[in-house]
Amino acid sequence: MSWPSARVAHTRWPLLVRCLHIQSCRRRRQCAGPSRSPVRSASIRTRRSRFWSWNRVENSSEQRLSVSADTETPDERQDESHEEWLDQLTPRQIVAELDKYIVGQDEAKKSVAIALRNRWRRQRVEEELREEILPNNLILIGPTGVGKTEIARRLARLAGAPFVKVEASKYTEVGYVGRDVESMIRDLVDVAVNMVRAEREDDVEELADERTAERLLNLLLPKPAPGPSVNVGPAAPPEADEGRPHVFVVGAEGAEARDAGAVVDEGIEARRERTREKLRTLLKDGKLEEREVEIEVSQTPSIEGMVLPMGGGGMEGMDHNFTEMLQDMLPKRKKRRTVSVAEARRILVQDEMDRLIDMDEVVNEALIRAEDTGIVFLDEIDKIVGERSGSGPGPDVSREGVQRDILPIVEGSTVQTKYGLVRTDHMLFVAAGAFHVAKPADMIPELQGRFPIRVELKSLGEEDFVRILQEPKNALVHQYTALVETEGATLEFTEEGIAEVARLAAVLNDQMENIGARRLQTVLTTLLESVLYGLPEDDLRKILVDRDFVRDNLSAIVDDADLRRYIL
Repeated sequence: MSWPSARVAHTRWPLLVRCLHIQSCRRRRQCAGPSRSPVRSASIRTRRSRFWSWNRVENSSEQRLSVSADTETPDERQDESHEEWLDQLTPRQIVAELDKYIVGQDEAKKSVAIALRNRWRRQRVEEELREEILPNNLILIGPTGVGKTEIARRLARLAGAPFVKVEASKYTEVGYVGRDVESMIRDLVDVAVNMVRAEREDDVEELADERTAERLLNLLLPKPAPGPSVNVGPAAPPEADEGRPHVFVVGAEGAEARDAGAVVDEGIEARRERTREKLRTLLKDGKLEEREVEIEVSQTPSIEGMVLPMGGGGMEGMDHNFTEMLQDMLPKRKKRRTVSVAEARRILVQDEMDRLIDMDEVVNEALIRAEDTGIVFLDEIDKIVGERSGSGPGPDVSREGVQRDILPIVEGSTVQTKYGLVRTDHMLFVAAGAFHVAKPADMIPELQGRFPIRVELKSLGEEDFVRILQEPKNALVHQYTALVETEGATLEFTEEGIAEVARLAAVLNDQMENIGARRLQTVLTTLLESVLYGLPEDDLRKILVDRDFVRDNLSAIVDDADLRRYIL
């Protein structure tokens, strides 16, 4: 394809995507089950005000936003709505929560806490002024392994917000081969949709399990085919009664004619119900998991071999979206499979959830969350700053060109996704980089102004490593202790042993590349290699990691330059 024709195809691409999206939505509405929302026809603006309203509607428990399981919160939170929980997240409370997982870096914690709280404050400002309040985008400056990524990730989990981490060095300028910067917003929307759908699945899980159990019972005990003398299915036509005997039951009011087959059917149905209840008990107890049943499953149509209008010019980011839209347009085929009850339960539960969940409501809610609470973490932003990556006279498509493309995204623009248009005006962007060679001042001036807050994270030393090994709730010492306990043994670290591990990690960072706290993972893995390999065959019931244990296992490697280069 010549360059002019490629440009024409590129301009027609969004129109093609919109057409496919409309048809995909129509098919999804036809296949979707009944809507559970009484406000399905409400506008996006009304939904946004309802989502952030302080006075919750009666079904606030259904709109509650769950938080990652590894982030412990007060017990009262289980009975609170998402907004009530955010009301408790004052900047000090946010820092206190971050302290459970991140050691030091107090200035960075304060900055992100203020940025998160300002988003909550913005939602309570008058609507006219609310649109003018921009988020406080941040740049976290510091070497690798000091907690830049962990701060952003924990912040997103704490707020229950959609979060996506991207590498700035992977993008190229729009119009060239490679991923365009808008794909990060499409990824964020996908995360938001999956997050909302997961919450809806939790809401309908109990009902879906009940329906799945009934369908499994129907598969295990199918209804018998109707015969000439036993009728267990739909009502037989009148001509089917010809030649069948009748029973006359005489009572006080006279005689009543009854079908003899009906008397037999009642007994069969009673026995069938008793059998069904026995199967229900066995199914509930998990005693039928290995029995095989035959189910009908839907197959996603394959579009392999079809010529798609793809190519360079930044199309790679939309390739997957186009494929999904095209698959939604094609009719799904049914196929019968023989699977175990356990596998059938998994398939049927997912099918029941698809029927119970209104995807239009999920998408609308996800778009609101992505626009108002989404967090984009731009890692390695220093890799697109500084000297030109090429020596030619043309534009630098992987450095300054990417900065120019990121600028409208951070500034506020509208991005086309497979779920609809998404505005980036109020998304929070957190950039991070080591900035060893380039400096933040080397970014293009327009992009510098879009990151008004700059925080420099400190390098970690031996004392910080001691705290990292002990204080966080998910500390490495606790992780390895739990792993060894699964083998029936106990792993105990003394304070001298932890101090020696921290000292060796600091020495290695000084003598080799400084990778920060990530060095602790390497040191502990090497230290406990023989223990983890020997369990459970070795007769070890208690392993004591003290200073002598650490020196005996690591000193030779640390002192040998060649060994530490390839092992540590």
